[in-house]
Amino acid sequence: MNNSLIGRGSNDPESAQAEAITWRHILRFSTDHKVIGVQYMITTFIFFLIGGLMAMFVRAELMTPELNLVDRPLYNALFTLHGTVMIFLWIIPFNAGLSNYLVPLMIGARDMAFPLLNAISFWIIPPAGLLLISSFLLPNGPAQAGWWSYPPVSFQAPSGQLVWIISVMLLGISSIMGAVNFITTIVWLRAPGMTFFRMPVFVWSVLSAQLLQLINLPSLTGALILLMFDLAFGTSVFKPSEGGDPIIYQHLFWFYSHPAVYVMALPAFGIIAEVLPAFSRNPLFGYRSLAIASLGIAMVSIFVWAHHMFASATPEWMRILFVITSMLVAVPTGVKVFGWTATIWRGKLHLDTPMLFAMGGAAMFIFAGITGVMLASNAFDLHVNNTYFVVGHFHYIVFNTITMAIFAAVYFWFPKITGRMYAEGWGKLHFWLTFIGANLTFFPMHPLGLQGMVRRIASYPPEYQGWNILASLGAFLLGVSTLPFIANMIGSVLDGPRATDNPWEATGLEWTTSSPPPRENFAEIPQVIFPPYNYGNPIAYGEGTVTQSGEEGSNDE
Repeated sequence: MNNSLIGRGSNDPESAQAEAITWRHILRFSTDHKVIGVQYMITTFIFFLIGGLMAMFVRAELMTPELNLVDRPLYNALFTLHGTVMIFLWIIPFNAGLSNYLVPLMIGARDMAFPLLNAISFWIIPPAGLLLISSFLLPNGPAQAGWWSYPPVSFQAPSGQLVWIISVMLLGISSIMGAVNFITTIVWLRAPGMTFFRMPVFVWSVLSAQLLQLINLPSLTGALILLMFDLAFGTSVFKPSEGGDPIIYQHLFWFYSHPAVYVMALPAFGIIAEVLPAFSRNPLFGYRSLAIASLGIAMVSIFVWAHHMFASATPEWMRILFVITSMLVAVPTGVKVFGWTATIWRGKLHLDTPMLFAMGGAAMFIFAGITGVMLASNAFDLHVNNTYFVVGHFHYIVFNTITMAIFAAVYFWFPKITGRMYAEGWGKLHFWLTFIGANLTFFPMHPLGLQGMVRRIASYPPEYQGWNILASLGAFLLGVSTLPFIANMIGSVLDGPRATDNPWEATGLEWTTSSPPPRENFAEIPQVIFPPYNYGNPIAYGEGTVTQSGEEGSNDE
């Protein structure tokens, strides 16, 4: 079944020898998109562990109402760098690494359009991340104004804030370079017959996310440059005491940073769309609708940023406008959820680890979407503004949906990347610890917010302690949940059973080549003649192009 997408060009035994990516490859400068993809994923996972450790310190402090573990400046620094690391050094670059590995394989290309630019995009990330973490060594400590760094709060601890600005600007430059590369690759390097509506939904999701990066990210870069000038060179763009306007910063920041949620979420949606058909043995329901919905989410998300500013002296007409646009984004995301649900309906479900993570992430996204629609309402948003309800909603997106989807992707494509199989029992243990821990951690934040507990505080009234203990215990369980994952990945890479080229009997061009793929991906550029997700539809193929019925024909859809 794995060759049903192509008419010719499947992997030839005389092609370039497939070679597993080792530490020797990872630690050197390479322009191979597969090596760069693995470099991204390993590097960002290390930052994920660092960011998670910071979160555990925050939750340990919140076990009791009193301040008794760290002082307030360190607490502020911990939650500031936790958010910054998890967004700019974990989810966004991990998705870039996964996309780096998969997109050329999925569209039948030899490599990314600009291999050298691709390598430079990655090698910006480690020094930028190390620079950010090293700000703990500064005399006044790291930035303490949150990952959004609103002025005038961000004028405190100026040395740490300058390091934060430089780090995030470098990471933004890396993302912009990557966006140019992804868009060019997808538009121009597709294999013959790989029309836009023969691309997998994951590729559509990457294209949509990278268009957002290219359009919206310069807004954040500009805001950070102006903030740096205020901090270092005496300008007063955002200084209210000198005639500046800090609200302008909020507009510039959120013009990128709300679409950034979809930059993170769209690849996760694409992962779910790849995994669910493979383990339900059903074609993806509403393929074209789900593909177009990716672009729809990206387009609508550009016009919703000011719902973060309902409490920032936003004019009434603007509130009404952004209530409408914020609720409108639920339409294309609802299309996604409906398509996923219909895909697994009456399917032959195989509850392997990738499927568990994909289904768990999709289920928790429904809850996150419900609370998102609630927050899109101006009246409700003002009631829970700056409370833990917002924190809970946000983490149901970034961890319970996106990180769960990332783990689904790691397990799903692990055999393709490494040529080895992981231990299924350890994978399922990882899922259940993560699923239980995630809900224990982030669900209690919703009632806390409804009761009025303000976020970003290290001490709180005693009546909130019960829910906070539950959330902290869940956070510690999440920390423990990474241990079987790490052991499974390392053990399987070193001594796991050899994987076949297509252990899941999945469709898609990446499964038609060897595991791991050779340097040039394909012995011959494949000729694509069928749309993706032909599960349960055995199709004839041969040396020439073939029609759906198996007869000689053209490549037209």
